[in-house]
Amino acid sequence: MLTAPHFLPERLKSVRNRIDEAARRAGRDPSSVRLVAVSKQHPAELIREAAAHGQTEFGENYVQEALPKLARLSDLDLVWHFIGQLQSNKTREVAENFDWVHTVDRPKIAARLGAQRPYHSAPLQVLLEVRLDPEAQKGGVEPAELPGLAEVVAGFGRLQLRGLMCIPSPSDDPELQRAPFARLRELMAELNQRGHSLDTLSMGMSADLEAGIAEGATIVRVGTAIFGRRK
Repeated sequence: MLTAPHFLPERLKSVRNRIDEAARRAGRDPSSVRLVAVSKQHPAELIREAAAHGQTEFGENYVQEALPKLARLSDLDLVWHFIGQLQSNKTREVAENFDWVHTVDRPKIAARLGAQRPYHSAPLQVLLEVRLDPEAQKGGVEPAELPGLAEVVAGFGRLQLRGLMCIPSPSDDPELQRAPFARLRELMAELNQRGHSLDTLSMGMSADLEAGIAEGATIVRVGTAIFGRRK
C-alpha cells in the first residue's frame, strides 16, 4: 500500500474540488471558503509536503505536539490555527505561537490570551466555540451565554474577535448535518445585530464540509480526507 505522502497531492486536490463544487452549488465564490488542513498526529514532513502543493493554513489540537512542528517548519510562511480544547496552563504557548484560535469558550481563557499575546505580534484572531449539542464532554459556550462572552473578547486589544465555530454530533443525513450549521450562522447574525462585525464561520470537516459550506462556512477544517487516518 502506498504511504500517505504519495496520496497527499491527490487527496488535497480532491478536497479543494469538493470545496469548489459545494460553494458553486450554494451560489458562492469558492475563494470565500478557506481550507484549514488539520495536521494533528501527523509529522512535520507531511505538513511540508502539503505546503509544497499550495496549502498554507494548518490546524493543530495539542500544544505540546504542535510546538516542535512549528519550530521545524519556521522557514515556511504558514498560518497556524489552534483548534483543540484550550486549558488555562496552555494559553501562553497558544498566544505566543498561533495566528488563530477557534475554541475560546469562557472569559478566563480570553483574558489569559489577551494578556499573553506578544505586542510585537498581530492581534490573535479569535473564534468562539459554541456548544450546540447536549454532549457533556464537548467544549463550547452555551448559546445563551454567547453575547456576554463576545463582549468580553471584543474588549481585549490584543484579540480580534472574528466569528464562531462548532463541532456538531456526526450524522450521515445531509439535512441533519446542516441544522447546527444553520443555527451557528443565525447566532453570528444576532451578534452582528448587536454591533459586532464578525465575518468567520468555522464549520464543516471531512465528512460534512458540503453541509457547512451550504450554510455559510468560511473555514472548513479537514484532516482525514487530506492526510489519511491518524495512527
